[in-house]
Amino acid sequence: MRKLLSFHVTSVDGYYEGPGQAFDWPVVDEEFNKFAMGQLEEADTLLFGRVTYQLMARYWPTPAAEQDDPAVTAKMNALDKIVVSRTLHTAGWAPTELIGDDAAGTVAKLKQQPGKTMMILGSSALTVSLIGMGLIDEVRVMVSPVVLGGGKSLFRTAPAALPLTAFFNK
Repeated sequence: MRKLLSFHVTSVDGYYEGPGQAFDWPVVDEEFNKFAMGQLEEADTLLFGRVTYQLMARYWPTPAAEQDDPAVTAKMNALDKIVVSRTLHTAGWAPTELIGDDAAGTVAKLKQQPGKTMMILGSSALTVSLIGMGLIDEVRVMVSPVVLGGGKSLFRTAPAALPLTAFFNK
């Protein structure tokens, strides 16, 4: 059985996105890229919600991404991608599959297939939704040493009490 892991970068005060949808504050250096590549090596499939997918699809298949970090870019572009969305009807960042209905059932079936870890990068609403369905095996949160003072909270849509087991390996 495959694991489903979710990874997020947050500020010290718990925001994954700053005011005005800013995401220019995480420290992305050689150490971060080494960590990112290690995580990507664990996975064979990336899961995204629509918004995160569209942001990623605008960056990773570009010359700028290739110039910034060729190894991470090659891995991001090569991995299978799945987008959970009821409104997105096409996905141009290959290889990508769309899930429009029965996300819980489809993700549960994918977890039963052989393969490496499936990983959600960002997509906090998708993460919270799948935690509520008992489908997330591990949540990794990297805290960047900045205070944003506002923005979007990582678990803003979470129920009042998330099960602690969602934050540890099952």
